[in-house]
Amino acid sequence: MAAGWRRTLGLLANGRVLAVGRSSEGQCDVQSWREMVVLSCGDWHSVGVRSDGSALAAGNNRRGQCAVEGWRDLAAISAGYLHTVGLRADGRAVATGDRATGACEVDEWEDVVALDAGSYHTVGVTASGRVLAAGDNSYGQCEVGDWHDIVAVAAGSTHTLGLRANGTVVTAGNNADRQCEVDDWSGVQLP
Repeated sequence: MAAGWRRTLGLLANGRVLAVGRSSEGQCDVQSWREMVVLSCGDWHSVGVRSDGSALAAGNNRRGQCAVEGWRDLAAISAGYLHTVGLRADGRAVATGDRATGACEVDEWEDVVALDAGSYHTVGVTASGRVLAAGDNSYGQCEVGDWHDIVAVAAGSTHTLGLRANGTVVTAGNNADRQCEVDDWSGVQLP
């Protein structure tokens, strides 16, 4: 499943996609998608990876965030507010969309094993457990350079989370609604 702004996507075992919710900009026009293995929802666009490693996108493309048709050999994909990032099987990151915030400045990233697109920033984690970040840092959401032993990352609107191998969680960024108060979390695992 994937949840976006006012919409939900579901991935069936046969690779087809279900969609419900707001579709005024075409973000739910995924009925023709087949052989999908990964889905992600941005605010106004939906993206996915097919079993052959190619990407598909639907929805608002005003900033080029849906320009993924040439992407190949993908292992993962993530949709942000006005950008999309992909992770190639060789550990390199690719991005398209609004470049004003710097969230698409991932071309130099290597050895990446996971990534996530926030509203205006992108985070990734390398095989060595180091975290990379690009984009808007107005709330300190990209201040992740000293994180270590990270196995997964998640980018929110203006905050970032990292899951350590020992099951604890670290955060950076906006805590106005207490979204970073995870200091006592332990035993968190990847699905």
